[in-house]
Amino acid sequence: MTTSAPQDTQILEDERQRRGRPRRTRSGVPLPLLLPALAGFAFLVLPLAALLVRAPWRTLPEQLTSVEVWQALRLSLITATAATAVALVLGVPLAWLLARARFPGRRVVRALVTLPLVLPPVVGGVALLLALGRNGIVGRWLDSAFGVTLPFTTAGVVVAEAFVAMPFLVISVEGTLRAADPRYEEAATTLGASRFTAFRRVTLPMIAPGVAAGAVLAWARALGEFGATITFAGNFPGRTQTMPLSVYLALQSDPDAAIALSLVLLAVSVAVLAGLRDRWMGTSA
Repeated sequence: MTTSAPQDTQILEDERQRRGRPRRTRSGVPLPLLLPALAGFAFLVLPLAALLVRAPWRTLPEQLTSVEVWQALRLSLITATAATAVALVLGVPLAWLLARARFPGRRVVRALVTLPLVLPPVVGGVALLLALGRNGIVGRWLDSAFGVTLPFTTAGVVVAEAFVAMPFLVISVEGTLRAADPRYEEAATTLGASRFTAFRRVTLPMIAPGVAAGAVLAWARALGEFGATITFAGNFPGRTQTMPLSVYLALQSDPDAAIALSLVLLAVSVAVLAGLRDRWMGTSA
């Protein structure tokens, strides 16, 4: 009897500890974490599932080939591609400057570059109007000297999309540059190559995957831009009415067309995530 007392005490202690632990599922996930996680997943997936369920699959080809939808699709593809080209030409050198150069106020410059990521798009459109509008700081000079007017034009759509999309490319390329070994670039300069030649022949091939990923991400962001576009470029069919703007208008008069365009944007988003999953999401199941 005396030898079983310690065993009974240990059994009682183990029972108290077991009762104090949160209940776990077979996978080892505590229920207090599993339940809100499932609720959050359902909250994010349910609207997308509703879009697929309510889609007019029978009339979808007809919807996508209508004149209005085709104009919006064509304009969106053209402007998003042009905005991505602008982002590449301006954003890659800017990313190199932030990653490689040392100058006073670099943190402030980086903060200003990434500001459009958190800035409301409508505010960005207003800022573009004040800067590049006919009475803007730079727009007044462009109009008087060259006769160039950007607001409410297709070029204005490209400018608005590039403004909101370029920070995505800059962040991606800057991160790739920081991960790349700068000694290769330094070795090229010691062999007589200029800094630009070293960048073009050595650094750029090394960071090409990061540049491609940033370009795809910027293109997808430009394709889905709404607030800055409608504020700076307006909503004129065939000239400035991109797919997001067309979805907004069609939802009031032709819901099937709005759903069809939404499905196109959804497919583009899924394709972008699938293409970038190895870079940001990992490959493990």
